[in-house]
Amino acid sequence: MNWKKLKSKCLTYFNFLLLKNSFKTVLKFNPLKNLSIFLFFVLMLNACTQQELFEKNIEIPNYQWKSNFSPEINFTITDTSSAYRIFFVMRHANAYRYNNLWISLKSTSPGSNSAQEQRFDLPLAASDQWLGTGMDDIFEHRILLYREPVKFKTFGKYSITITQIMRDNPLLHVMNVGIRLEKIIN
Repeated sequence: MNWKKLKSKCLTYFNFLLLKNSFKTVLKFNPLKNLSIFLFFVLMLNACTQQELFEKNIEIPNYQWKSNFSPEINFTITDTSSAYRIFFVMRHANAYRYNNLWISLKSTSPGSNSAQEQRFDLPLAASDQWLGTGMDDIFEHRILLYREPVKFKTFGKYSITITQIMRDNPLLHVMNVGIRLEKIIN
């Protein structure tokens, strides 16, 4: 037998013994230690679950949102038994002039030709600070549109059209807007 092979086998056996003994000490009855190890693994498994969501953002041409430019977002609902949180998403430059944003959302359900319109006054800043997250001079807002989760009545393709209804036309320094849906998993 060659020296390198013998050395390799000895090291492998030595590592096995160390590993075996370390498992014995971990598995000894220590309620607090065992509980903390169990909770650690449960949290790790929970962190690995994937949240079902949909998000689509549409870029605003030249960062100038004209009132006649109405981005349309289409999404498909396959689960009508679950509830969803619906967010408006906006990214803007620090030079955006207002503390809020007025928008009109027109939503169309599957098989329907008529759209339902709702208007929202969305807060973007308070006390001269943006409410969204930012890096450098770009800020992103995810604003919950409805306090209660929404249940879609029918499955199929839905459409939401977003129109800015501020007094400025065009509305400057708006980079993109969109919709985010988060499925509530019970």
